[in-house]
Amino acid sequence: MNRDILASALKEQQQSFIGRDLGVKREILDKLGQIISAPQITVISGLRRVGKSTLLAQIANKYLKDDYYFVNFEDERLLNFEVKDFDLLHETLISLFGEKHTFLFDEIQNVPEWERFVRRLHDQGYKFIVTGSNASLLSQELGNRLTGRYLRVELFPFSFKEFLLFKNVKVPDLKVLTTKEKGQLVGLTKDYVVSGGIPDSLKYPELKIHKTLYDDVLYRDIATRYKLDNVKSLKELTFYLVSNISTLISFNKLKELLKLGSVNTIKSYIDYLENSWLFFVVNKYAYSVKEQQIAAKKVYGIDTGLAVSVGFNFSENSGKLMENVVYLKLRREYQDIYYYKTAQNYEVDFFLPKINSFIQVSQYFDLPETQERELRAIVAAVQEHKGVTSSRLITESDKQTVDREGIKIEVVPLYEWLLN
Repeated sequence: MNRDILASALKEQQQSFIGRDLGVKREILDKLGQIISAPQITVISGLRRVGKSTLLAQIANKYLKDDYYFVNFEDERLLNFEVKDFDLLHETLISLFGEKHTFLFDEIQNVPEWERFVRRLHDQGYKFIVTGSNASLLSQELGNRLTGRYLRVELFPFSFKEFLLFKNVKVPDLKVLTTKEKGQLVGLTKDYVVSGGIPDSLKYPELKIHKTLYDDVLYRDIATRYKLDNVKSLKELTFYLVSNISTLISFNKLKELLKLGSVNTIKSYIDYLENSWLFFVVNKYAYSVKEQQIAAKKVYGIDTGLAVSVGFNFSENSGKLMENVVYLKLRREYQDIYYYKTAQNYEVDFFLPKINSFIQVSQYFDLPETQERELRAIVAAVQEHKGVTSSRLITESDKQTVDREGIKIEVVPLYEWLLN
């Protein structure tokens, strides 16, 4: 690594980082105080372009004062950076900025074996906060590399609250909404469901941010990393999934539909897509692990705006987009999320075993046949699964509480549920 090029890159990066627009304050920021002050390595992982670099700047501004170094390994001047160059990096940082005790490493996965340097200096008392966009930052791999030295933070696209902050909309008092305020919230919720929460796509709607992001994940994070020869099959599978979010899928049917060689190939590709933060796969709730494994899965996308931009024919699938938005809010708070099938084969969209709660999503709740279909599924599920503490139906309709067969079901407008 050339010392002069490295010094020039590091100086420019630090200056740019200090002057960076802090953007919308992320909800997770205030919750990070304990993690940042803990001695463990902080690992921030998430999809490309969800705002990890901006979150780093917010963390530095709120918690670190000026006691940190910032290095962005996406910089093309560091393209050939290797693990043996880290000592030169540290030496150069000290010469430029003096002795600091915290390293902020952005997109660290671009450096093979980066954890060797991080582990060594961490053991000497230095603090590290690192970000990454692909599978190398997942807990399974990190567990092998950092052996209990790290705490993991997941960053998602904007929540609805963050979306409103971006739009400079003050959240009104939900207990006493005026007709105008309610109408505005309903409209903004529909906008959020279609637009999603990728910061740059909201900031520059005229640019094809979603398509570029989609291609980067497929080619850079998956095809290159896993050395795939058959990129065409990966593209076909990904396009099918992004066009069918919030839908049940079968690995066997996907194999037949896409003419792929084996179910194992489908499983591997979907694992790669999950590891790169493009999709989430939800299992059916069952007491038998084997039954969970063989049952159909439900697939949700990381961002509804991405699905609308890249997928096929989502203009008529706003109910599916709405369900995906509900999943993303749940996924920010819970790891264990399932869908539920009753003995009568009625489906409830979400079951959260940690809090024993059922959640159903239905865009419309005004027609009697819709009410009957959605409520009977919840009632049957609650009757089967004793000890349920709450059951909700999230919809675009007005708030109400429905009593069916002695079971209270809270009907909640999407905007209210997203903001609570």
